[in-house]
Amino acid sequence: MSKLPDFEALAIFAKVVELRSFAAAATELALSKATVSKAVGRLEERIGARLFNRTSRRLALTDAGRSLAARAARLLVDGEAAESEALAQSAAPRGLVRIAAPMTFGVRVVAPLLSDFLARYPDVSVDLHLGDAMVDLIGEGFDVGVRIASLPDSSLVARRVCPMPRYIVAAPDYLARHGRPTHPMHLAQHRCFAYAYTSTPNVWRFTNAAGEEATVRPSGQLRVNNGEAVLPALIAGLGIADLPDFIVSDAIAAGQVEVILKDWKQTEGAVHLVMPPGGPRPARVEVLIDFLTDGLVGARPR
Repeated sequence: MSKLPDFEALAIFAKVVELRSFAAAATELALSKATVSKAVGRLEERIGARLFNRTSRRLALTDAGRSLAARAARLLVDGEAAESEALAQSAAPRGLVRIAAPMTFGVRVVAPLLSDFLARYPDVSVDLHLGDAMVDLIGEGFDVGVRIASLPDSSLVARRVCPMPRYIVAAPDYLARHGRPTHPMHLAQHRCFAYAYTSTPNVWRFTNAAGEEATVRPSGQLRVNNGEAVLPALIAGLGIADLPDFIVSDAIAAGQVEVILKDWKQTEGAVHLVMPPGGPRPARVEVLIDFLTDGLVGARPR
């Protein structure tokens, strides 16, 4: 005998008892009459006793059937109630959603969106984890991750939300003192700031409209694990940086830094929402994904 009871057979048996008919039970359960009959037969074989006395016109419980019927009915009722409760919870946005996002983008863009989300969905709570290091969504139990990159192939489910331009920038004072690079290879003679969490932190790759490619190994005095940490040294004129729009757009608009090498592009990343595979996802996760997708399209921090 297997360790677990045959819950399916018990539930089918309870439905036959309730309706006093194999055919009626089959219709209500959307099963064939043969499937219903086999389930009851399987149960009879398991307990070693007949559950029904059957004639062409009458279906009557045996003593063993009457003894089992009440407990089987409770199992059926409890199972239906548990399923209904689970369906109600998954249909209504309720419960905790855990989300991971890069530090600066999370503070400047994601967190402001969450205030409106929490007001709209008062039964949903959010655990927002901020950090630039790549987190293991599955291993660390996150429902959603925000990633800004050109994503490699992955087992994760990804939704591309919007492009995120990147710029090679320097302060006017730096360019006045050290000259303006006009080709990526010139960067080898300049002080460049490095960001630790790119896929190739020690290599910058460029292409131009003509299809020419250039690979540079920049070097400089500062390496960071958060892009925003570069800004003070960048604005002070101490080097050149490769930064995404959401970090450097205000400094560009204010004239504190200038975009250089405009005819050359690096692989442009995008904002993605990534989720563990499988589904369906709970309603609380789906509504947050949809809300962030709408809010992040074209989003720029101010």
